[in-house]
Amino acid sequence: MGKKKLKILFIGVGSIAKRHIHNLHTIAKKRGLSITIDAFRRMSSTVLADGVQKEYTELLSVPCDYDAIFITNPTEKHLETLKQFHDKGKNFFIEKPVVSLTQVEAAKKFKLRPDCIYYIACPLRYNAVIQYIKDHIPANEVISVRSISSSYLPDWRKGQDYRQTYSAHKDLGGGVSIDLIHEWDYLTYLFGWPEKVKSMIGKKSNLEIDSDDYAVYIAEYSDKIMELHLDYFGKKTIRAIELFTTKDTIIGDIANNKILFLTSGKTIDFHEERDNFQQRELDYFIDRISNPEISEANHYSHGIKVLELTQGRI
Repeated sequence: MGKKKLKILFIGVGSIAKRHIHNLHTIAKKRGLSITIDAFRRMSSTVLADGVQKEYTELLSVPCDYDAIFITNPTEKHLETLKQFHDKGKNFFIEKPVVSLTQVEAAKKFKLRPDCIYYIACPLRYNAVIQYIKDHIPANEVISVRSISSSYLPDWRKGQDYRQTYSAHKDLGGGVSIDLIHEWDYLTYLFGWPEKVKSMIGKKSNLEIDSDDYAVYIAEYSDKIMELHLDYFGKKTIRAIELFTTKDTIIGDIANNKILFLTSGKTIDFHEERDNFQQRELDYFIDRISNPEISEANHYSHGIKVLELTQGRI
């Protein structure tokens, strides 16, 4: 039987944290769950974030009884935060990517508690398009895969100068190869790990950033080939996966929540919003920390391995 009360702490209260907080309260109401959400910030705020009961600015004042700690601050601070708050909570939800590229080796050496869950965010796994592919299209029938995520970085965060965001700066963990780690995560979720991968990563556009704005990969499996294209400069958002199978050519239009079967002409429209699949992810996390019997979906070491894969490392 699942927990009826949850005490949660957020480290960092940016846009993704605010979305999680809103969704957690929605889920709690639906499940009849009593939930308390606190936050830790480096600087005090005169106004509490919506949905937050208490805010801390001093590490020593943070109690050690949280059911879950959400690490939602900048990527380059994830590992330091995990170390600092490791004794403050029973389980951790860590935003993607798990750490920055320069911290991979240090992250591998970090000693995990055997009784603790370290979940790395991977919301696209819970998207209806990806779930349909996972449940209804056998991987061994897929001969070739093409995946793309193309969008325009200045449009990502309305009202915020893209040049001031972490995405624009390599030293803050930015760059399209890491920012769009979701694609490699769902591809390995659907098809496992490739045997070989080649990559081209760099900058070609006139965006005022010092991080990479494109990443192109070719990966090979024993029974299939895969292509992946990521960029920051596409003026019209495209997020899709194309599957060339033994029976059909299938387009999973993730951006528009549709699947198109080109041979039969069949279309499935899932009519869902971003919060729908992000709530499914949080539902899973709550179930997982309440019931250790549930299989682990995306653990710490897997998150590190996917991060290495974004740089063409197997």
